[in-house]
Amino acid sequence: MEKLNQRIEVMNHLALGMDGIVDKYLIPIETNWQPSDFLPDPSKDSFFDEVKELQQAARELPYDYWAVLIGDMITEEALPTYESSIMVVQGVDMINEPHGWARWTRAWTAEENRHGDLLNKYIYLSGRVNMKAVETSTQYLIADGFDIKTDDDPYKTFVYTSFQELATNISHRRTGALAKKHGNASLSKMCAMIAADEMRHHKAYKSFITSIFELDPSDMMVAFADMMKQKIVMPAHFLRELNGEKGGIYGHFSDAAQRLGVYTGKDYIDILEILLNDWNISTMTGLNGAAEKAQDYLMRLPDRLTRLTERIKVPELEYKFSWVD
Repeated sequence: MEKLNQRIEVMNHLALGMDGIVDKYLIPIETNWQPSDFLPDPSKDSFFDEVKELQQAARELPYDYWAVLIGDMITEEALPTYESSIMVVQGVDMINEPHGWARWTRAWTAEENRHGDLLNKYIYLSGRVNMKAVETSTQYLIADGFDIKTDDDPYKTFVYTSFQELATNISHRRTGALAKKHGNASLSKMCAMIAADEMRHHKAYKSFITSIFELDPSDMMVAFADMMKQKIVMPAHFLRELNGEKGGIYGHFSDAAQRLGVYTGKDYIDILEILLNDWNISTMTGLNGAAEKAQDYLMRLPDRLTRLTERIKVPELEYKFSWVD
C-alpha cells in the first residue's frame, strides 16, 4: 500500500505540469498533418491517374517489405488497446482529473490514430494486398489485446512506452528509407512523417521517467530492471491470421523485419543503451540496496544481450502471409 500511495503521489505531482507537456511534445490539431495530405484526392479528376501511379510505385517493393509494412500498420491500428491500457494506470483519473494524465493519453492517442489511417489507406490503394485478410488480423489483434507485463504500474508502463516509441520510430524511419531506395518517394515521406511523431512521443515518455527518477529513484530503478528482466515485448506479439493461434505469425513478421534490417536484435540493445545513458543510470546515487542491485543488473545487461544476439540466426525462408497477394 505504501508503494502504491507513493506512485499515485508522484503521478499527481507530474500531472500538474501536463499542459506544458502536451504543448511541448504534441502538435495542435489545427496545424497537424492528416492522412489526406499524402494520398490521392478522390474529389479531383486526377484521382484515378494518381492511384495508378501509386500502384505502379508499389509494384517495386519486395515481398518482405509488404509483410513488414502491413504488420506495422496493423500494430498502429490496435490503438484502442494502447489507450485503454494507459487509462487504467495508477494515478490516471479520466473522470475527476480530465485535464491531467487523461488529457495526455487522449491527445497522444488522437495523434497516433493518424498513423494507422494513413498506412491503411495507402495499402488499400496499392492493389497489392488482400484487405480482408489484413482487416481480420487487425480485428484479432484488438480483440486479443496484449500482455506487456506492466499491470497498472505507471513506472513500468512509461519504461515500456519510452522503449516502444523509439522502436517504432526506428521501424518507420527505415521502412521510409527502403521505400526511397526502391523509388517510392511518396511512401517514404509518409513513413518519415509517422517516424517523426514517434520520436516526439518517445521524448515525452522518456521525460516522464526522468522526472520520476528525480522524485522516487530507488523504486523507479527497480521497476526499470523488472521490465528489462522480462524483456520488452512488441505490442503486436499476439499477431495472427484467420483461424490461426494467438501470436502464431508474430515470429514470421519479426523475421521479415530482421531480414530487411528494419528492426533487429541490435536495435533492441541500442535502445536500451540510449535509455541507460539518457537516464544517467550508471552515475545515479542515493539508492537503496534493492535499487543498487537493479542498477548493476541494468548496466551489465547490454553486454549480456549482445552475446545472446550474436548467436541468433534469422531464418532466410519467407513465410507466405495471407495478407499479400
